[in-house]
Amino acid sequence: MKPLTTAAVVATVVALSVGVAGAQNGREIRQDRQDVRQDRRELRHDNREIRQDRRELAGDRRELRADRQAGRTDEVRQDRRELRGDRRELREDVRDRRDDRRDLRQDRRELARDVRQ
Repeated sequence: MKPLTTAAVVATVVALSVGVAGAQNGREIRQDRQDVRQDRRELRHDNREIRQDRRELAGDRRELRADRQAGRTDEVRQDRRELRGDRRELREDVRDRRDDRRDLRQDRRELARDVRQ
């Protein structure tokens, strides 16, 4: 192969590989943006669940107080059981929110890195 032909072939291969890398990078950016949107959706959902859990906790505390004042021991026992369950749900939801925040930060970093490239 002549040197000029070899140079042309090499230049074509390099150009094609750069084009493929650019397309791949575009797919990665699109996927990263989609991941960020999904993480934000999950975070909103977690925040809603936490607010709901806190409302339920407040209601259960009111019931417990009313049952204690009325002297209903069986209901007090049941209310305490419900409170334990609600606290556990709240802890789980807070943990989910923390994990989703971490995922969102990671996906934002990946998006920024891919956009820079």
